[in-house]
Parts: sequence; structure tokens; C-alpha cells
Amino acid sequence: MEYVQERVTTLHALTDHRPSAPTGRTAVVVPMTEREYGTLAAENVLTALETVDPARVIVPLRATPDRAGPFADWLDGFDLDVETLWCDGPQLSALLGDRGVNGSRGKGRDVWLALGRALDEEFVVVHDADTKTYSPAFVNRLLFPIAHGHEFSKGYYARVEDGALYGRLFRLFFRPLVRAIDDAHDAAVLEYLNAFRYALAGEFAATTDLVAKLRVQRGWGLEVGTLGEAFAHAGFEGSAQVDLGRYEHDHRSVEGPTGLADMSRAVSAATLRAVADAGVDVDYDTLPARYREVADRMTRQYATDAAFNGLDYDRPAERDQIATYAEAIAEPGPDTRLPAWNDAPLTPEEVADAARADLDAVSEGRETDGAAADPVEGDDA
Repeated sequence: MEYVQERVTTLHALTDHRPSAPTGRTAVVVPMTEREYGTLAAENVLTALETVDPARVIVPLRATPDRAGPFADWLDGFDLDVETLWCDGPQLSALLGDRGVNGSRGKGRDVWLALGRALDEEFVVVHDADTKTYSPAFVNRLLFPIAHGHEFSKGYYARVEDGALYGRLFRLFFRPLVRAIDDAHDAAVLEYLNAFRYALAGEFAATTDLVAKLRVQRGWGLEVGTLGEAFAHAGFEGSAQVDLGRYEHDHRSVEGPTGLADMSRAVSAATLRAVADAGVDVDYDTLPARYREVADRMTRQYATDAAFNGLDYDRPAERDQIATYAEAIAEPGPDTRLPAWNDAPLTPEEVADAARADLDAVSEGRETDGAAADPVEGDDA
């Protein structure tokens, strides 16, 4: 039975124990899009949260105007204190534009808005709603290290489904990219990023004191960007990772407008920005080739591991993915991160008022100028 510690505190699911945790002092943030409306997975998540009984559930919602009202009504049907934060309305967009923080939209932007609303509580848990194997123990497990002196904790789990290895963007891109940089630099931030067993997992918990300090990536770089900020503000001693056991959710294709190739560009930029923030001077000219060398070497390890467990493994296809991901590696462009709430040019209350007015307008059938929802990021990372 595995119980090895990393440099960050690593908690293992050695039993089925559900640890006690301060759920009554916690806001749970569950980002959703209209594709989650009425789905069995989302319904199971919300029903399970009823047994967790958190202080609040905040749902940053990405949906078109015609779907936002019915979605909010559906959420109100659960025995939870749910705040539906519609992220696509015109008044909210105008508020963010007036304060200079509108910019591009994505999952990170939606979560950032919800994190501001969560600051009234003592703790925050963030997780997705498309989880097919959701357990109420997930919230307790994520919170447990926070209740025991840590400031930040992240979930981890093995992505093994349908007789094959998933988690492709983490296995084939993020981990070998960090290792390739680490081969040329001895830096604490690289050891920190390497210590997390599933750095691209969307599930984390934190104190609201820490959350108020986090600059947030707008899109698919959310998870890596959060780790970079956690390194800066919590460090090794204040961080933990928690085994969530069996965890299944949606898969993504490699190509296409919401595929892993697109995600890899955002993950690359967020990773390299976190590394640069920590003072590491990366040689971008040689990094793609060094990444491919490390990643190709790791496919042999994955092939052996898959064979050991009787799993399917298509090594040529994985090498093709590596070639695609290598094209995403480049020096980060302009920094478009959203500011820490401690430094934000608006208040969470202003966000709530604008979002509520937008939702009231569509619920009452009034016209809005809200744009259609952008494609949402996935979680097969």
C-alpha cells in the first residue's frame, strides 16, 4: 500500500475513512456551463453536497441568456444555500469593463468571480460538476489539511478509465515540460510543481486569506497558475495534496476548438509564467526539443506500466500527441491574469449585484445584450 510522502504533505486514501472537516465554515465553488443543466453527474454532485451541508455553494454559471434563468431555477431546487453567479450578463460585463478587468472569458475568469464571493467564509473548496464518481468525502478530504494548519491543498487521483490511461495533458505535457526545465535549473518552484501528483486537477481547497492573495489565470491555465501562486504565498510547508481515490469525468479530443492542443498552449503559458515569476531564466529556443526528449522517454515508462496492469496503450499515438504539444511551448505573452481580490478594483458585492440584476432580467423575460457563452474548458488534463 502506497504511503510515500512528497516534499508537500501528501495524504493517502489508505482506508474508506471520511475525515471530519469544517464544512459549515466553507464555501464550495462549483463552476458550471449550460451543458451541465439537468445532467445526472451534476445532479449527483449537488445531491451529495446536500449531505456535506457547506455554508454556501457558489455556482459561477456560463450560459446563454435563454438558459440562465431555467438553470438557476433548477439549482434552487436543491436543499443547499446556492448562489447562482451568472457570468455572461451585460451588466456584469459592463462593470468589469469599467474597472479594466473584463478581457477574455474562460473558466478561470468565472472561478475568480466566485472566489471573490466566497471570501465571506473561512475556507473555500473548488471542484467541477461533471464528475461521474463524485463522493461527499471529497470535500472533507480536501478540507482536512486546511483545518490542520495548511493554507492550500490539491486533489490527486489516477486517470484510469475504460481500460486505458487518461490524464494525457498532465502525463504527456505538463510533467515532462517541468522535468525538462528542471534538468537545466535547480529551482524550488520546479521541485514544488513536480511534487504534485496531478498538478492539472481542478479540485483544491484553501483558506480565504490565501484565496484573497491569488492572481488567477483567465482560462485553461487556471490550475497551473493557482499552483504558482500557492508556491509564492504558501510554499512547501503550507501546501498539501490529498488522494481523492476513484475519480472519473469527461474526456477531451486532442484537436478542435476545445481540445487538448488548445489547452496545451494555455497550460504552457501558465507554467512558464509561474517559473519566470520565481526567477528561473528559461532557454525557450531549446526547450521544445528538450521537452520532446523527456516526454518520449516517459512513454516507455507508461507503456510498461500499462502492460503491467493489462491496460491498452498506444505509444505511437502518444508520441504524436507529444509532437503536437511541443508546438505550444513558447515564451509567455502579455500577463492577462486577474488581480488578487486584495488588490481588485471592484468588490465582490458589486459583482453579486450586477450578476443578480442580469439574472433577474432574463428570468423576467426582459431583453439583454449578453453574448452567447464561449466554449468552456474541459478537465481531461
